[in-house]
Amino acid sequence: MDGVGLWQLVRFLHVTGAALWVGGQLALSLVVLPLSRRMLAPKARGDFVAQAGRRFGMLTGAVFLPVQLGTGWAIAWHKGVTWASLADPGYGRVLVTKLGLFVLVMLAAAAHGWAHAKGRSELARALAVASLVGSLGVVLLAAALPATIAARIPERADRFALVHRDALHVTELPGPAPTALVANLPYNVAVPVLLHMLDTFPTIERALVMVQAEVADRLAAEPGSKVYGVPSVKAGWYAEVKRAGAIGRTVFWPAPNVDSGLVSLVRRTEPVSTTVTKDEVFAVVDAAFAQRRKTLRAALAGWAGSAAAAEAALIAAGVSPRARGESLTVEEFARIAEAAPSRKTAPAAPEEEPRNQ
Repeated sequence: MDGVGLWQLVRFLHVTGAALWVGGQLALSLVVLPLSRRMLAPKARGDFVAQAGRRFGMLTGAVFLPVQLGTGWAIAWHKGVTWASLADPGYGRVLVTKLGLFVLVMLAAAAHGWAHAKGRSELARALAVASLVGSLGVVLLAAALPATIAARIPERADRFALVHRDALHVTELPGPAPTALVANLPYNVAVPVLLHMLDTFPTIERALVMVQAEVADRLAAEPGSKVYGVPSVKAGWYAEVKRAGAIGRTVFWPAPNVDSGLVSLVRRTEPVSTTVTKDEVFAVVDAAFAQRRKTLRAALAGWAGSAAAAEAALIAAGVSPRARGESLTVEEFARIAEAAPSRKTAPAAPEEEPRNQ
């Protein structure tokens, strides 16, 4: 058996042992004890419960405890955990927490047997609940993955660098210039982060992002669609955008109240042909969709200075003043920006007549 298979088996034994141990406690507490209360006389019930608890305790000491300790220490050794690293984030800290919780659960289980034998039923019930909750914690910690890339896949750790910064303020990255972007982006910052990365790192050739389904629809929308808007146009300035798949809410735990979608972006081989800057084009886009129900003549009045100036710019760009922003391509927005009144050459100021001396 190769090294990978061996450690997979060790991990399987570690998690399975914890799960069986908790399952045994649940079976005793939720099945065996309630049945004994209904089917046995008080004296016989006491003897039966004591014997069942004793045998489960022996099974724990002979099987579950050695398996947990043995596999736990083996995994720790495999992960390079030392005494000095037990307090550091990673498998060492998980191991210490798990073993400490395991000891507390064992003490609670022993105290439960003592309280039950002494007839202190309320204390026994409290200790049983504490033991079960602690046992579930042991199972969760047994299944915990290493906290760092170096612990999980050490052979690739040198290819990974973690940048602790707000994504909207990242302007440089360690290592070679990035050529791809893969991200799971939250709803409220998905579009700003995506546009910032595409603008800041022109070497990014392709991207695949998971966003809320509604955001995915907006990013990939075509002109004329009801959801076509600012995200659609601005993403289209940088790349060819399309939906790459749907992610149902049931694949997450706990399940969110929304579905997600994958969006693929491939950077344009040729940028939008225009004589104006990106910011000038985006100013037109923002103005057009700020009042998306209005015609462009009305929506761009503030941008142009007046409705008449907006109409003149639209006609010069070959766009109907009665059109709405949701029907225009990014190239048409660029033509409108080129026809902006502020870009027209202002007439030279007349020279002042010399004053009479």
